[in-house]
Amino acid sequence: MILIVRAALFLAGLLFVILGGTFLLDPVGQGTDFGLTANGNRGLSTIRADFAAYFWIAGGTLILGAWRRDRTLLLVAAALMAITCVVRGLSLAFDGFYEGWSMPMAVEAFVVIIALFGSRALPQSASVQDQGETL
Repeated sequence: MILIVRAALFLAGLLFVILGGTFLLDPVGQGTDFGLTANGNRGLSTIRADFAAYFWIAGGTLILGAWRRDRTLLLVAAALMAITCVVRGLSLAFDGFYEGWSMPMAVEAFVVIIALFGSRALPQSASVQDQGETL
């Protein structure tokens, strides 16, 4: 079971890291896929920087959290995805529904669930336990 959780966390993290890379390399194409249009170089810079950073942090914390069995890193990823999912829900209430709205929310909710589950189910590594005992 632990291997399955770690694999799911790692794969979700890898997906986000790759997605962040696609924003860096192709901000116009990825922006369009996400319903964004860049307004000149400033817009391209914003899409590249903000989305690459968001997805790299989310993916990196999932990968490292699963690898190191670090609960805190998994909670960072869960918080990012939970905030994103809640704000999407608010946007649906404020702005209305749109085609394909459920898929990103389902992915975000899934990541929240596996990250929270992983933060509780994964045994901590020896180095993390030792650090906690010395504090």
